[in-house]
Amino acid sequence: MLTPSQIEKYHRDGYVTPDYRLPDEVIDDIKAAHSRLIERHPEFSDYCSALLAYDTWFLTVARIPEILDMVAQVIGDDIALWNCSFFAKPAKVGSKTPWHQDGEYWPIRPLATCTVWIAIDASTPENGCLKVIPGSHREQRLAKHQENNAEGLALNLELDKTEFDESQAENIILEPGQVSLHDVYLYHGSEANTSDHPRRGMTLRYMPTTSVYCHDEPTKFKREGRLVMSQRTVYLMRGIDRSGKNDFRIRY
Repeated sequence: MLTPSQIEKYHRDGYVTPDYRLPDEVIDDIKAAHSRLIERHPEFSDYCSALLAYDTWFLTVARIPEILDMVAQVIGDDIALWNCSFFAKPAKVGSKTPWHQDGEYWPIRPLATCTVWIAIDASTPENGCLKVIPGSHREQRLAKHQENNAEGLALNLELDKTEFDESQAENIILEPGQVSLHDVYLYHGSEANTSDHPRRGMTLRYMPTTSVYCHDEPTKFKREGRLVMSQRTVYLMRGIDRSGKNDFRIRY
Protein backbone atom coordinates (compact mmCIF):
# COMPACT_ATOMS: atom_id res chain seq x y z
CA MET A 1 0.00 0.00 0.00
CA LEU A 2 1.02 3.61 -0.53
CA THR A 3 1.96 5.54 2.58
CA PRO A 4 0.15 8.83 3.36
CA SER A 5 3.22 10.77 2.18
CA GLN A 6 3.31 8.80 -1.09
CA ILE A 7 -0.38 9.52 -1.73
CA GLU A 8 0.33 13.20 -1.06
CA LYS A 9 3.26 13.10 -3.49
CA TYR A 10 1.07 11.54 -6.22
CA HIS A 11 -1.47 14.34 -5.93
CA ARG A 12 1.19 17.06 -5.56
CA ASP A 13 3.70 15.95 -8.21
CA GLY A 14 1.50 13.81 -10.46
CA TYR A 15 3.54 10.65 -9.95
CA VAL A 16 4.97 8.38 -7.30
CA THR A 17 7.33 5.39 -7.08
CA PRO A 18 5.92 3.03 -4.42
CA ASP A 19 7.93 0.69 -2.23
CA TYR A 20 6.15 -2.25 -3.88
CA ARG A 21 8.07 -4.54 -6.23
CA LEU A 22 6.76 -7.36 -8.41
CA PRO A 23 8.27 -10.79 -7.72
CA ASP A 24 10.97 -12.01 -10.10
CA GLU A 25 8.75 -14.85 -11.32
CA VAL A 26 6.07 -12.37 -12.42
CA ILE A 27 8.64 -10.36 -14.37
CA ASP A 28 9.88 -13.60 -15.98
CA ASP A 29 6.29 -14.45 -16.98
CA ILE A 30 5.83 -11.00 -18.52
CA LYS A 31 9.06 -11.40 -20.50
CA ALA A 32 7.87 -14.79 -21.78
CA ALA A 33 4.47 -13.38 -22.78
CA HIS A 34 6.12 -10.46 -24.56
CA SER A 35 8.47 -12.83 -26.42
CA ARG A 36 5.40 -14.82 -27.50
CA LEU A 37 3.79 -11.65 -28.81
CA ILE A 38 6.89 -10.62 -30.78
CA GLU A 39 7.23 -14.09 -32.29
CA ARG A 40 3.68 -13.84 -33.64
CA HIS A 41 3.76 -10.10 -34.41
CA PRO A 42 7.30 -8.86 -35.20
CA GLU A 43 5.89 -5.41 -35.98
CA PHE A 44 5.54 -4.86 -32.21
CA SER A 45 9.23 -5.39 -31.44
CA ASP A 46 9.49 -1.76 -30.25
CA TYR A 47 5.98 -0.73 -29.17
CA CYS A 48 2.55 -2.33 -28.83
CA SER A 49 -0.21 0.09 -27.83
CA ALA A 50 -2.91 -2.55 -27.21
CA LEU A 51 -1.57 -5.76 -25.67
CA LEU A 52 -4.99 -7.07 -24.66
CA ALA A 53 -6.19 -7.08 -28.27
CA TYR A 54 -3.58 -9.78 -28.94
CA ASP A 55 -3.12 -11.67 -25.67
CA THR A 56 -5.44 -11.44 -22.66
CA TRP A 57 -2.81 -13.18 -20.53
CA PHE A 58 -1.63 -9.67 -19.59
CA LEU A 59 -4.84 -9.31 -17.56
CA THR A 60 -3.09 -11.59 -15.07
CA VAL A 61 -0.77 -8.70 -14.22
CA ALA A 62 -3.56 -6.11 -14.19
CA ARG A 63 -5.43 -8.18 -11.58
CA ILE A 64 -2.57 -8.32 -9.06
CA PRO A 65 -4.26 -7.28 -5.79
CA GLU A 66 -1.39 -5.12 -4.57
CA ILE A 67 -1.44 -3.06 -7.79
CA LEU A 68 -5.20 -2.58 -7.57
CA ASP A 69 -4.88 -1.59 -3.90
CA MET A 70 -2.45 1.21 -4.78
CA VAL A 71 -4.54 2.44 -7.69
CA ALA A 72 -7.63 2.52 -5.46
CA GLN A 73 -5.77 4.77 -3.04
CA VAL A 74 -5.40 7.50 -5.68
CA ILE A 75 -8.53 7.17 -7.89
CA GLY A 76 -11.07 5.39 -5.67
CA ASP A 77 -12.44 1.88 -5.20
CA ASP A 78 -14.45 1.59 -8.46
CA ILE A 79 -11.87 0.83 -11.13
CA ALA A 80 -11.89 -0.16 -14.80
CA LEU A 81 -8.89 -1.21 -16.89
CA TRP A 82 -9.17 0.12 -20.42
CA ASN A 83 -5.74 -0.56 -21.86
CA CYS A 84 -2.38 -2.24 -21.47
CA SER A 85 0.71 -1.33 -23.54
CA PHE A 86 4.31 -2.45 -23.94
CA PHE A 87 7.25 -0.14 -24.67
CA ALA A 88 10.12 -2.46 -25.58
CA LYS A 89 12.93 -0.04 -26.52
CA PRO A 90 15.49 -2.59 -27.78
CA ALA A 91 19.16 -1.76 -27.26
CA LYS A 92 20.50 0.81 -29.76
CA VAL A 93 17.19 1.14 -31.67
CA GLY A 94 14.51 1.95 -29.07
CA SER A 95 12.33 4.90 -30.13
CA LYS A 96 12.10 8.29 -28.47
CA THR A 97 8.77 9.27 -26.94
CA PRO A 98 8.23 13.02 -27.30
CA TRP A 99 6.98 15.17 -24.41
CA HIS A 100 3.21 14.75 -24.19
CA GLN A 101 0.19 14.26 -21.98
CA ASP A 102 -1.50 10.88 -22.26
CA GLY A 103 -4.94 12.44 -22.21
CA GLU A 104 -4.33 14.19 -25.55
CA TYR A 105 -4.99 10.82 -27.19
CA TRP A 106 -7.71 9.21 -25.08
CA PRO A 107 -11.55 9.25 -25.43
CA ILE A 108 -12.37 9.28 -21.71
CA ARG A 109 -14.94 11.70 -20.26
CA PRO A 110 -14.32 13.21 -17.81
CA LEU A 111 -10.65 12.61 -18.50
CA ALA A 112 -9.14 10.52 -15.70
CA THR A 113 -6.61 7.67 -15.62
CA CYS A 114 -3.88 6.38 -13.35
CA THR A 115 -1.11 4.69 -15.33
CA VAL A 116 0.93 1.97 -13.62
CA TRP A 117 4.34 1.73 -15.34
CA ILE A 118 6.17 -1.57 -14.69
CA ALA A 119 9.92 -1.86 -15.24
CA ILE A 120 10.73 -5.19 -16.91
CA ASP A 121 14.40 -4.21 -17.21
CA ALA A 122 16.33 -1.57 -15.31
CA SER A 123 15.09 1.83 -16.51
CA THR A 124 17.86 4.44 -16.49
CA PRO A 125 18.76 7.74 -18.20
CA GLU A 126 21.21 5.79 -20.37
CA ASN A 127 18.54 3.52 -21.87
CA GLY A 128 15.71 6.04 -22.08
CA CYS A 129 13.85 6.00 -18.77
CA LEU A 130 10.61 7.90 -18.28
CA LYS A 131 11.11 11.57 -17.43
CA VAL A 132 8.42 13.88 -16.05
CA ILE A 133 7.69 17.51 -15.16
CA PRO A 134 6.56 17.33 -11.51
CA GLY A 135 3.33 19.18 -10.82
CA SER A 136 2.47 19.71 -14.49
CA HIS A 137 -0.84 17.89 -13.95
CA ARG A 138 -2.24 20.27 -11.35
CA GLU A 139 -4.36 22.46 -13.62
CA GLN A 140 -6.09 19.32 -14.93
CA ARG A 141 -6.10 20.65 -18.47
CA LEU A 142 -4.70 19.54 -21.80
CA ALA A 143 -1.89 21.79 -22.97
CA LYS A 144 -1.13 22.69 -26.58
CA HIS A 145 0.30 19.84 -28.67
CA GLN A 146 1.70 19.83 -32.19
CA GLU A 147 1.89 17.01 -34.71
CA ASN A 148 5.38 15.61 -35.24
CA ASN A 149 5.69 12.77 -37.75
CA ALA A 150 9.48 12.53 -37.70
CA GLU A 151 11.12 9.12 -37.93
CA GLY A 152 12.04 7.34 -34.69
CA LEU A 153 9.18 8.62 -32.53
CA ALA A 154 6.79 6.30 -30.68
CA LEU A 155 3.99 8.92 -30.75
CA ASN A 156 3.16 11.70 -33.21
CA LEU A 157 1.78 14.43 -30.90
CA GLU A 158 4.28 16.56 -29.00
CA LEU A 159 3.83 19.23 -26.33
CA ASP A 160 4.44 22.74 -27.59
CA LYS A 161 7.83 23.95 -26.31
CA THR A 162 6.21 27.06 -24.83
CA GLU A 163 4.13 24.95 -22.42
CA PHE A 164 6.94 23.80 -20.13
CA ASP A 165 10.55 24.18 -18.98
CA GLU A 166 12.45 20.98 -19.71
CA SER A 167 15.12 21.92 -17.17
CA GLN A 168 12.56 21.00 -14.48
CA ALA A 169 12.38 17.39 -15.68
CA GLU A 170 13.03 14.49 -13.30
CA ASN A 171 14.03 10.97 -14.32
CA ILE A 172 12.06 8.02 -12.98
CA ILE A 173 14.83 5.46 -12.43
CA LEU A 174 13.55 1.96 -11.71
CA GLU A 175 15.00 -1.47 -11.10
CA PRO A 176 13.35 -4.55 -12.67
CA GLY A 177 10.03 -5.19 -10.94
CA GLN A 178 9.63 -1.68 -9.60
CA VAL A 179 6.63 0.40 -10.65
CA SER A 180 5.61 4.02 -10.89
CA LEU A 181 2.13 5.55 -10.97
CA HIS A 182 1.31 8.74 -12.87
CA ASP A 183 -1.64 10.99 -13.60
CA VAL A 184 -3.27 11.38 -17.02
CA TYR A 185 -2.38 15.09 -17.22
CA LEU A 186 1.30 14.75 -16.26
CA TYR A 187 3.84 16.02 -18.83
CA HIS A 188 6.25 13.18 -19.64
CA GLY A 189 8.42 11.61 -22.33
CA SER A 190 11.60 9.59 -22.79
CA GLU A 191 14.73 9.58 -24.91
CA ALA A 192 15.73 6.95 -27.45
CA ASN A 193 17.65 3.96 -26.15
CA THR A 194 21.20 4.29 -27.47
CA SER A 195 22.68 1.99 -24.81
CA ASP A 196 23.61 -1.69 -25.04
CA HIS A 197 20.75 -2.66 -22.73
CA PRO A 198 17.03 -3.06 -23.49
CA ARG A 199 14.49 -0.95 -21.62
CA ARG A 200 11.25 -2.89 -21.57
CA GLY A 201 8.29 -1.35 -19.76
CA MET A 202 4.65 -2.41 -19.48
CA THR A 203 1.80 -0.02 -18.69
CA LEU A 204 -1.63 -0.62 -17.17
CA ARG A 205 -4.26 2.09 -17.68
CA TYR A 206 -6.93 2.32 -14.97
CA MET A 207 -9.78 4.82 -14.84
CA PRO A 208 -12.35 5.51 -12.12
CA THR A 209 -15.78 4.30 -13.24
CA THR A 210 -17.18 7.78 -12.65
CA SER A 211 -15.62 8.34 -16.10
CA VAL A 212 -16.85 6.83 -19.37
CA TYR A 213 -14.72 5.29 -22.12
CA CYS A 214 -16.31 6.74 -25.30
CA HIS A 215 -15.82 4.07 -27.95
CA ASP A 216 -17.48 6.13 -30.68
CA GLU A 217 -15.56 9.35 -30.08
CA PRO A 218 -12.94 10.28 -32.73
CA THR A 219 -9.40 10.46 -31.35
CA LYS A 220 -5.99 11.75 -32.41
CA PHE A 221 -4.44 8.30 -31.96
CA LYS A 222 -3.65 7.24 -35.54
CA ARG A 223 -3.83 3.44 -35.57
CA GLU A 224 -5.86 0.90 -37.50
CA GLY A 225 -7.44 -2.53 -36.99
CA ARG A 226 -7.19 -3.90 -33.47
CA LEU A 227 -5.12 -0.92 -32.39
CA VAL A 228 -7.84 1.68 -33.06
CA MET A 229 -9.18 3.28 -29.87
CA SER A 230 -12.79 2.30 -30.63
CA GLN A 231 -11.83 -1.37 -30.35
CA ARG A 232 -10.55 -1.28 -26.77
CA THR A 233 -12.28 -3.69 -24.39
CA VAL A 234 -12.95 -2.10 -20.99
CA TYR A 235 -12.67 -4.46 -18.01
CA LEU A 236 -14.35 -3.78 -14.67
CA MET A 237 -11.65 -4.65 -12.16
CA ARG A 238 -13.22 -3.61 -8.84
CA GLY A 239 -16.48 -2.19 -7.54
CA ILE A 240 -19.26 -1.04 -9.85
CA ASP A 241 -19.73 1.18 -12.88
CA ARG A 242 -20.55 4.46 -11.13
CA SER A 243 -21.35 6.21 -14.42
CA GLY A 244 -23.79 3.51 -15.53
CA LYS A 245 -22.66 4.23 -19.10
CA ASN A 246 -19.54 2.15 -19.69
CA ASP A 247 -19.64 -0.56 -22.33
CA PHE A 248 -17.86 -3.70 -21.12
CA ARG A 249 -18.49 -5.83 -24.21
CA ILE A 250 -15.53 -7.91 -25.38
CA ARG A 251 -14.19 -6.58 -28.68
CA TYR A 252 -11.07 -8.72 -29.20
